[in-house]
Amino acid sequence: KKKDAKKDGKKAAGEKSEGSLGTAAKSSLTALPDLQNESVGEETQAVPEASDKEPGVKEPPVPPIHEEPLLAQVIIKSYEGKQVDEFFEGEGFICFEGGNTYRGLFSEGCMNGEGTYTWADGVTYEGTFAKNVLMHNGRYTWNDGSVYEGSIQDGLRHGYGVFRSGTRPVSYTGYWVNGKRHGKGMICYDQEQTSWYSGDWVNNVREGWGSRRYRSGNTYEGQWKQNLRHGYGQMKWVTDNQEYTGQWECGVQHGSGIHTWFLDKTEMSQYPLWNEYMGDFVKGERHGCGTFIYANGDIYSGEWVHNKKHGKVSIVRTTDNSRANCSALHSASLDFCTANYIQFAVWMVSPNKGQRFVLTCFICLLEKITIINSLGKIPLLGSDVVLNISSLFHLLPKCNREEELEQLGLAVLKHISNLRRAYYFYSTLGTSPSPDGTHTLTWMQFWKFLKDCGFHLSSKTLADMDRLLREIWVFKNFLGNRPLEEIHRPHEILLFGTFVSYLVHLAFHIYHEEYKDKVPHLQYCFSEMMARNVLPSACRVQCALYSGEEFTSFAMSYIEKCWEIFEDFCRLRPGPPFELTVKLRQFLWMLDDFKLLSEELTAPRVLGIFVKVGAYLPGIHGINLELEMVFLDFFEALVECALVYVTEDMILKKEAQDDQKRSSFEIKEFSKDTSAVSLTEHSLSQ
Repeated sequence: KKKDAKKDGKKAAGEKSEGSLGTAAKSSLTALPDLQNESVGEETQAVPEASDKEPGVKEPPVPPIHEEPLLAQVIIKSYEGKQVDEFFEGEGFICFEGGNTYRGLFSEGCMNGEGTYTWADGVTYEGTFAKNVLMHNGRYTWNDGSVYEGSIQDGLRHGYGVFRSGTRPVSYTGYWVNGKRHGKGMICYDQEQTSWYSGDWVNNVREGWGSRRYRSGNTYEGQWKQNLRHGYGQMKWVTDNQEYTGQWECGVQHGSGIHTWFLDKTEMSQYPLWNEYMGDFVKGERHGCGTFIYANGDIYSGEWVHNKKHGKVSIVRTTDNSRANCSALHSASLDFCTANYIQFAVWMVSPNKGQRFVLTCFICLLEKITIINSLGKIPLLGSDVVLNISSLFHLLPKCNREEELEQLGLAVLKHISNLRRAYYFYSTLGTSPSPDGTHTLTWMQFWKFLKDCGFHLSSKTLADMDRLLREIWVFKNFLGNRPLEEIHRPHEILLFGTFVSYLVHLAFHIYHEEYKDKVPHLQYCFSEMMARNVLPSACRVQCALYSGEEFTSFAMSYIEKCWEIFEDFCRLRPGPPFELTVKLRQFLWMLDDFKLLSEELTAPRVLGIFVKVGAYLPGIHGINLELEMVFLDFFEALVECALVYVTEDMILKKEAQDDQKRSSFEIKEFSKDTSAVSLTEHSLSQ
């Protein structure tokens, strides 16, 4: 018959490619070889500092991703439906010899349009046909529950689609080419999506750039080749607190890289702790030239063989700045953190005995040079708190200096816990959590500490204190070669020792007149400052800027822009050191320039805001618009002005506008969805 000849012709043509409709016998489930091998361990263990190896972490077995079945040249057993000129037309049902069936649309004797094809072994395809060829979009369902839904071309997965396994919680979402994963895609190995790969695929294998997260929480991001880490990438072992960034080859570290071992940090410490190796790796081991930096700052730089120090080395101890250059034997173990003596086994040429090399052992003594203060005394406060008060010594009688320093050290030691607590509290103010829990105090946070503790209630403004502290040697060293007009920058960092030294200087300059006849002078001034300023008020923040975590985070998102505006309004100060500053008067002019002064935000109201944020105090300074503002004053004043300028009516009006826009958007989206449903129903009815 014509219809049989035409269908047989179509089916015969379809046999020529894998994408055509093929034999029912070939609808059996076939595994893709790459996913069968996923059970092989692929998570590289963290590289230990010693040579001990840990077993690799194995991936769970992954079920096969089935291949698409084929439709063969088969004989039609029966047909139910319409015919036009002896050709199948419209909606119909075909039963083929062997048990395959098709229910759907026909055109000119061919399966054409939406339909469902079911193989005898239970595999089904629901989707679009184009002249007996599976095309465009469809859904494969295998009898074990596995499903593919997405783009189809010539019967094969081609384009964007999703595969879900029926036997394991494994799924792939991404692009396919000729039935294989190819392009960008993501495969999840468990239902909780704790183990996955997202990135490039080439012919069913991971190749290119991609990210891998293992069930342990460890991650890798970088280049891949043949399903292995290969090229440049970064591996993070969260379970072992380690990280490697550098070259990989065949799944292991090979080439140049940096490996970091993060250590547990002391509570409230401002120093992050880690050991770090930078250098050559060979097959996952430190091998070649490299530098190892220990958490205490000691440095080993030299040659390595199989994770051990070997050959020429250079050693630097930062605790006493001593150095040693020698050669280490392969078996030598160097522990810089606990020992003052380091033993090396070295090879030396011995011309006398005619031997090429003679093994000689010797001891390199690294003398521990204890840090001492300017009077030759060992400090009481530890190595991280070295008080720099040399600029105050010339103001004290020579005969009293030793006692002054000793008594000051005891006074600081008495309050050291409270000072550390205050330092840590203000260093976390307005900042996001640190990855390793370390925080350092910025100048902006230091200003806030000074304000909360009422230092600005003295005759000195915060700008005056900046200039005073600039004269300290530590502060000069801190600024380096930067111009003097940058002494008011808010993002500069203060370490804890510098923080304590600055408080000693401020205590002296604020209270020295009150205790000028008492000895030890510095100890009295410092104790008075702690009793009057720090202990009653530290860590008690009361201002709009830090009133809540959400509000603070929102305000801080504008801090860089506000700093740019602050710098733009800065003017050169006429007196030394001739730095750039902003005065209260200029702040008022700025509000006027931006048209922000209104019935609510009047000039007198702004003066009240200046008093509220502590930019000036009428009882001390009178009405003086020539007073200087540091950036904290500027930023807090802006926040307070915003709270006055933006009225409740303005907020309600803005909310109404947002609701109207949202409603309009939802109506448009609903109209689109309704139109799409109508078109689908119309096409199905045909």
